[in-house]
Amino acid sequence: MPAIVEADDCGTYVVKFRGAAQGVRALIAEVIGGELARLLGLPVPQLVQIEVDVVLSRSEPDPEIQDLLKASAGCNIALDYLPGALNWEPAMPPVDPALAAKIVWFDALITNVDRTAKNPNMLRWHKQLYLIDHGAALYFHHDWANRAQKASLPFAPIAQHALLKMASSIRDADAALAPLVTEAALRAILADVPDDYLTAEATPDATRAGYVEWFVERMTAPRAFVEEAERVRLA
Repeated sequence: MPAIVEADDCGTYVVKFRGAAQGVRALIAEVIGGELARLLGLPVPQLVQIEVDVVLSRSEPDPEIQDLLKASAGCNIALDYLPGALNWEPAMPPVDPALAAKIVWFDALITNVDRTAKNPNMLRWHKQLYLIDHGAALYFHHDWANRAQKASLPFAPIAQHALLKMASSIRDADAALAPLVTEAALRAILADVPDDYLTAEATPDATRAGYVEWFVERMTAPRAFVEEAERVRLA
């Protein structure tokens, strides 16, 4: 249950709450997915950390929302609100094939199951495409102990991707994007994840290192997720 919130910088944001049922792992995926997309030059709204004061819950009449606000006191993740944006639909002007291929590549990398025709999680704002909602990605972190075995696997759900049919070569996208995903860049992105999101498995620093190691292994050639995406695209 996200909410539109006006913050003390006078900006308006869509807040993803840490107290929601998905927990902080969804917020970790939001931070990593959003900032990795930005690193790759993909269109995403600005992402910020937003402090929610427990006092906000006092004026909320709905008990379920009140409980959510109480459970979300502290640091939450928010995206810039794009007023008047429309949900992307296939009937809209076609996405550039090269951009579509890069988005498919990105979603296969982060194992994003949530960019299908039924739920594309894309907006069209001022005639530009924007990617939103990466909380369902990186689902390996729900089975942290076995993450290493999953890093090099292909990503079969990419066959359901909303942009796959209009994408150009995924191998060409790989050639353009893979050099950008360096270990240093990954460490910088993980540094943006709040410490208190990263304590379930180990210390924050050790957990950050675990995410970086997963990505480094996933980016090691040959990349099975690239070959799988290209195979289903051609099929």
